[in-house]
Amino acid sequence: MEKTSYLFILFLLLVGGCENHTLDISEDKQEAIDGMIFVQGGMATLGSNDPEFKASERPAMKVKLDYDFYLAIHELTCGEYRALAKEQKLKDFGKCENDSLPLANVTYYDAVLYANAKSKSENRDTSYTYSKATYDSEGHCTYLDAFVFHPEIKAYRLPTEAEWVLAASKDWAPAKFSWNANNSEYRAHDVCSAGADAFGFCDLAGNVKEWVNDWAGHFQDTTVTNYVGSLDGGDLGERVLKGGFYSEKPSEMNTVARGDDYTVEASTRAERIGFRLAFGQIPSPTWLDANGKAKTSVVSALADAAALKKLTGTYNAILVFRNDISGNLAYINYNAGNLSVTEIYDSIEVYHPDISPDGKHVAFCTKPEGISGISELYVRDLNAKGTHRIKLDVKSAAIPRWRIQDNGDTVIVYVTDAGNNKDESAFKETSTWQVKFENGKFGTPKKLFNGAYHGGISEDNTLAISGARLLRARIAKKGSTITEKARDTIWYDKQQACNASLAQDRSKRTAFLDFSGEPGEDFVGESYATHERIFIADSTGKLIQSIKSPKSYTFDHSEWASNGETSNIVATLTNINGAHTKIVLANPSDSSILELAEGEELWHPCLWVERKTQSSQDASSEFVLDPDSAGVYYTSNASARALKWRYKMEVLWQHKDSANIAIMGSSRAYYGLDPTLFSAPIYAINIAMVENTIQGVLSFANNYIIPHIKKLKCIILSTDLDRFNSRGGFWNKEAWTLPGYAYDRNHDFWSINFPESLLEKTKKGLGDEEYVKKMLPYKGYWHHASYDWNENPSPSNDSNWFDLDSTRFYSNLKDLESLIELAEEHNIWVIAVEVPQNPNYNKTGAYGKYGLRRSIAPRLLKSINNLSTTHSNFIFIDEYNMGENDYTSGVSNDDDHLGDKGAELLTFRIDSLIKTLDIEFKSSK
Repeated sequence: MEKTSYLFILFLLLVGGCENHTLDISEDKQEAIDGMIFVQGGMATLGSNDPEFKASERPAMKVKLDYDFYLAIHELTCGEYRALAKEQKLKDFGKCENDSLPLANVTYYDAVLYANAKSKSENRDTSYTYSKATYDSEGHCTYLDAFVFHPEIKAYRLPTEAEWVLAASKDWAPAKFSWNANNSEYRAHDVCSAGADAFGFCDLAGNVKEWVNDWAGHFQDTTVTNYVGSLDGGDLGERVLKGGFYSEKPSEMNTVARGDDYTVEASTRAERIGFRLAFGQIPSPTWLDANGKAKTSVVSALADAAALKKLTGTYNAILVFRNDISGNLAYINYNAGNLSVTEIYDSIEVYHPDISPDGKHVAFCTKPEGISGISELYVRDLNAKGTHRIKLDVKSAAIPRWRIQDNGDTVIVYVTDAGNNKDESAFKETSTWQVKFENGKFGTPKKLFNGAYHGGISEDNTLAISGARLLRARIAKKGSTITEKARDTIWYDKQQACNASLAQDRSKRTAFLDFSGEPGEDFVGESYATHERIFIADSTGKLIQSIKSPKSYTFDHSEWASNGETSNIVATLTNINGAHTKIVLANPSDSSILELAEGEELWHPCLWVERKTQSSQDASSEFVLDPDSAGVYYTSNASARALKWRYKMEVLWQHKDSANIAIMGSSRAYYGLDPTLFSAPIYAINIAMVENTIQGVLSFANNYIIPHIKKLKCIILSTDLDRFNSRGGFWNKEAWTLPGYAYDRNHDFWSINFPESLLEKTKKGLGDEEYVKKMLPYKGYWHHASYDWNENPSPSNDSNWFDLDSTRFYSNLKDLESLIELAEEHNIWVIAVEVPQNPNYNKTGAYGKYGLRRSIAPRLLKSINNLSTTHSNFIFIDEYNMGENDYTSGVSNDDDHLGDKGAELLTFRIDSLIKTLDIEFKSSK
C-alpha cells in the first residue's frame, strides 16, 4: 500500500473513526456557525453519587441527548459583547482592560438578552421571550417579566447543563487547560490563553464560571432524554453555574459542581461569572418537576405578584387550573416568593377547580360543563401533595362554587348535572344544591331549587345563573329569594352562550362567552368570531360591556376572580389551532389583558384573591398603614438575599418587645450562633445575614435594632477579618428599592410611634413557606448539617487585597467604632467575634475564605482588639485564632461556616461570657 493511503486512513481514524467523537466535520450535517464547534448528541452524566458533593448535586443522573448542537469555543469576550451591544442597542456595562477578556459580572438575564440580540442580528427567531426588562443602576438586567424559554426555537441561547457537561467531559483536564489558583494571580485572563482541549474548546474549566440555561433542581437516579433542567427554580429561584474560576485549584474543579458560595439566582452577578453561547433547537425536551417526575411539556408563570397586585390590590392570590395534558390540578401561589407552577398528581380527573374563601382548600369535579353524566365532587388541601382529599357522598355533583353565608358558614354550591341546558324539560330534571364544609368535613347536602344553575348565586340570594348553550337566569321575586319565590328566564335573546359566571362583588354582573350571536354583534357594532369577546350583562341581563380577545386568540373558560371585591375576569386563550395555550386576566375597567401562565393545554382557571377587610386606624399610632408598602420587604423580582431579609424583619417585629440580645453580622453569625441555645434570662434573636457588611450592620442597628428593641443589652457581631474590605451591600442600595424599607424610612423608621399592625402586614407579605418552617421557629437562625473541615481549601479572593487597597479596611474599622459608640450611648455591650473558619487555610498562605495574607492578619486583628481599650462596652473574641483552636472535627458546614455542632459550641461560649458581664436583664415578658 502506498504511503499516502496510510496517511489517509490515519486521518479518518483521527477525525471520524472514533465511536464517541464529539466533532463531526461532514458538510451535510452542519451549517457554518462562526466561533462555534459542532457537538454531536450522546450520553452525559450530571451529578455524582459521591456523598462529598452537595445534596443538589446528587445522585448521578444519566442524560441522553438525541440531537446535535453548537457550543462556543470560548467564553463571550468583552469585545464581542461591545460590538453587538452597539449594533443591537444593548446596555453598556463599562470597559474591560482589553477586548479579549471574558465578559464577567453579568446576570443570567444579561446573558439571555445577549443571546436574543445575537439571534436578531442574524434575522432569526429568539429562544427567550419576555414582556418587560428591569435594570439596575449599572445597566445590568435584574428581572424579565413573563420570561419563557422556548427550546423548540433554533436560535442562540445558553447551553443546557447537560450540553455543557457533554462537551466539557470529553477532555476534562483543568490542570492542563485552565486559569486557576495556581497560575492566575486571582484574576481572569484572555480567553484561550491557557490553551484548548482536544476538541478545540477553551476555558470550560477555570477563568470564569459560566451561566447555563437550567433552573437548578434535584437529580434522579434514572436516565432522562433531552433534559433541560427543572421546571422552575424552587423556593429560592436558583440557576446553575458551571466550570470553576480563576481562584479555584484544578483539583477543586469538576463537571459536577453547579453553584457558588451563595445561592445563585438569575439576578446574581460577580466578577467570576460569565457565559458562553450555544446554538440550536432541542426537540422533545424533558424537564423534571419538584417530585422528580419527567415532564415533556412545561407550564410557565408569566406575570409576577407585583403585576397581579396592580389589578387585585394584594399579593395574596392563587391561580388554580387543570393541566389538560396530564389531567392534573396545577396552581401558582403568588404569595410564595419565587413563582412556580405546582402540579398535584392524581388519577382522578379534575375539572372546574374552585378555591375556598380562606385559600386553603380546592374543590373540583370530574365532568366539565356541557357534558352530561355522573360527576364526582372532591375537596383537598391546596398544597403540593394535595393532602386530605375527600369525596362528597352523593350520586352526582358537578361544578362546585364556594360561598360564605350570612351566618358565617362556608358552603359549596353544586349542580347534579353539568350538561347542555338547552332542553327545557331536561334542565328542570337537574337541580342546584349546597353542602356545608367545616373542619375538613362535609355536612348534609341541601337542595336549593330545580335547574342546574352552575354559573353562581349572588351574595344576596336574588339571582342565579346558568350558561351551557343558553344563558338562563333564576330571579327572585320582590321581597323574596331564589330559594323561595323566583322566576326562571332566558337572557341574551335565547342565543347560544356558555361559560357564564356571576360576579361576587355585589354588582350581580354576569360574564359569558357567545357564538357571535346577533345581540352581541348589535352591541359591539361589528361581526366577530366565536368566543372572541367576553360579554358582561347587568343584573337584568342587559349587555353593558365586552372585552375583545388579543389578536389571533379567542377566549374560553371565563370566570370572575373569586372571593369578591375584585372585578377581574380570568380566562384561557385559545390559538388558531384550538389549543388553550395561555391563562389571562381581563380587566373590565380598561379592557386590558394580563398574561398569567403559558402551556400546551390549560383549562378552567380560577383566581382566588384574599378578601379585603375594612381599614382601621392603628391604636398606638393613629395612623392607617398603606397596604401597598407597609411590611412589603420583598417583591417577586427582588434578590434571594432580600427574601431572607424579609423574614429577618418578621423575626425583629415579632420579638422586639422580648429580645435583649441581637446577633448581627454576616452569614458566619447567621449560621454560627443559635439564639434558642442561650440560657435565661437571655432572650436572643439572630438578625445576621448572608453577605452583610460592617457598614450594613451599622445602618440596620441605627435604624431598626436600637430604636425598637427597648430591652437590648448586647449586640453580638461577627467581624470576618478576611471580608473586612467589603462595603455597601443590601443596606447600601437594594433595601431602599423595596416598598417596605422605603416606607419605614419615609416615616422615620417609626421611631416615635410604632404601628402594631406592621407585624401582621409583614406576615402577609410575599414570602416562602420554607423560611416560615426553618427560620421563624428558631428566631432567625438556620440549621446546617455538620461535617469535618475540607482538607484542601482555597481562597476565593486575592490574598493581597490589603496591600493593594487598605482604605476599605479602615473605613470598616471606623464603622465598627461608630457602632460601638452608638451602643455606648444606650448602655449596650458589643461583643465582636471572629468566627472559626477552616484551619487548613494555614496551608495556603491566606488567612481565610476571602484571602488576606496570613502575615498581615495578626496586626489587623490587634487593631480591632484595640477598640476595647478605648471603649469599655466592647469585647473582641478571636475564636478562629489563625486556625489554632478546638473547633476541630465535625463542626463545619463548609470552609467558612459552622454547622449546628460548631454553632452549639460557639453559642455556649458567648452565653458563658455574657454571664460574667455586669448586665441586668429585664424580664422578657
